[in-house]
Amino acid sequence: MEKWTLLDTDVRTAVENCALDEVILTCRNKGLIPNTVRFLQFSPNAVLVGFHQSVEQEVRIKYCQEQKIDINRRITGGGTIYFDKPQIGWELIALRKHKSIPKDIDELYEKICRGAVKGLNQLGVNAAFRPKNDIEVNGKKISGTGGTFEGKAFLFQGTLLTDFDVETMFRALRIPIEKLKDKELESVRERVTCLKWELGYLPSLEKIKKALKKGFEEVFNIELEQREISTYEKKLLNKKIKNFQSEEWIYGVRRPIEHRQVLTSIYKAQGGLIRTSLVADIPNKRIQAALITGDFFSHPKRAILDLEGMMKDAILDKNDLEKLIFKFFSERDVQIPGITPEDFINAIHKALDKINYIKLGIPIESVNRVFTVLKPINEITDPPVLLLPYCSKLVECELRHKNECTKCSLCTIGDAYESAEKNEMKPITILSFENLMETLHNLKKNGVRTFVGSCCEAFYVKHLEDFEEAGLPGVLVDIDSTTCYDLEKVKEAELGSFEGQTYLNMDLINKVIKILKSRN
Repeated sequence: MEKWTLLDTDVRTAVENCALDEVILTCRNKGLIPNTVRFLQFSPNAVLVGFHQSVEQEVRIKYCQEQKIDINRRITGGGTIYFDKPQIGWELIALRKHKSIPKDIDELYEKICRGAVKGLNQLGVNAAFRPKNDIEVNGKKISGTGGTFEGKAFLFQGTLLTDFDVETMFRALRIPIEKLKDKELESVRERVTCLKWELGYLPSLEKIKKALKKGFEEVFNIELEQREISTYEKKLLNKKIKNFQSEEWIYGVRRPIEHRQVLTSIYKAQGGLIRTSLVADIPNKRIQAALITGDFFSHPKRAILDLEGMMKDAILDKNDLEKLIFKFFSERDVQIPGITPEDFINAIHKALDKINYIKLGIPIESVNRVFTVLKPINEITDPPVLLLPYCSKLVECELRHKNECTKCSLCTIGDAYESAEKNEMKPITILSFENLMETLHNLKKNGVRTFVGSCCEAFYVKHLEDFEEAGLPGVLVDIDSTTCYDLEKVKEAELGSFEGQTYLNMDLINKVIKILKSRN
């Protein structure tokens, strides 16, 4: 039976653990260490963004700083992870051409996950693999995974939820918004689970690690021999640690582009969220810079950086960019599970559509605050209704939870009602998420063809599929203030009990109404 090594690095900081990932992968690629399974834990608690993500977009930085939660970046792709001390990380680092390693990336994901599944089975947990790279128990996620390549070697890692501090995780992370409907606090037990919830108690760390060890040994037909960190790994770690401590690594690798002439889009593909920002020289029809982030996995991990590089100074034209993207993927061995070249094209097209907003008269500094449903803005005409969020009414207003307004001028809802009536539109106050869906379905049933409304970007992205399912094309304008998402009051807001007040961007709403009404 072939022998691999087991490396238990015990409890370490986020900096050390992230640096060790690169160290061990580099050493395996150079043939300095054998194929290895690694166990790891974190202290202090940590938030780790995926390689392709932006810290500012994914993490509540101030909260983490106040709670002394470490923030760092993994060398692997995927979404942001919250790691507190009870959680166990597991990793497999091996040569890509080893006889037991599948060449197909999806088959590789599944086989490695089966090692962890076998380990959980040993603990009495009915775990199973969930494509493309999760492990579940009766439909509930218990482990998320991901990996990366370097030369001849790969690293594949997973997080095993042993116990689960839901509230801290939600406060620390800006959960990718389109996923919130699957992961909201009140339904988390229906979507996610952990060892403690499944077994009714928490097994010892020693017992959990022993079970995982047996699982990997069985699936790969190997024997794992315990080893310590080698002298070479220690020396390389000392060299690497400074980089993983740096702000350039943690924040700078995927820092959002400053708002110049920036065109942005958010696109949901099967394999994850794609956020696109294009810095555009519109008069000269050139892309000055591109930033593509998201919670997807890319192999090799720098492929997205290379794609961004190819887009720099490219012609600002949909057809040219489409050819560039197809050329990029045809000439490189790039694997991004669940995401196709067409997905990147669609994401970039959505960003380029913002140029039409400018041509229609929307100021460039406002184009990223206008969202569309089902159709581009130039195909939406003469909306007869204006949908408004109840949270923009005064908290103490007796009509806050009613579809009425006295236009007292004490809040922006009154201004919106006046604007709607002036433009021969019907103003409707939306009282909850359920009320929104009911309203959209009834409007469509009664022959209404389009609408204008207002909501925050977070709500739009979270419920884009719901808007589209309702089947009514429309234009939405971003809220001009702190929202329930910023205040972590999503549940209350969607039930109609949010006690904060937001403010409508009436200048932009009026501009959009004027544009759409001018084409009737």
